[in-house]
Amino acid sequence: MRPLQISADTAQKLAKSLNIPLEQVMHMPQHILLAKLAELNTKEENDKKD
Repeated sequence: MRPLQISADTAQKLAKSLNIPLEQVMHMPQHILLAKLAELNTKEENDKKD
């Protein structure tokens, strides 16, 4: 599997927001990364409602 086709800056922001190492972000399968981003988005929306 090849690394995600995202910029280094984007990868750093994702690693920080997801609290996972940068290397793990770069080698994560795209469908799992999208699922984690959806979870993060849902959590942020719920926090805004409270």
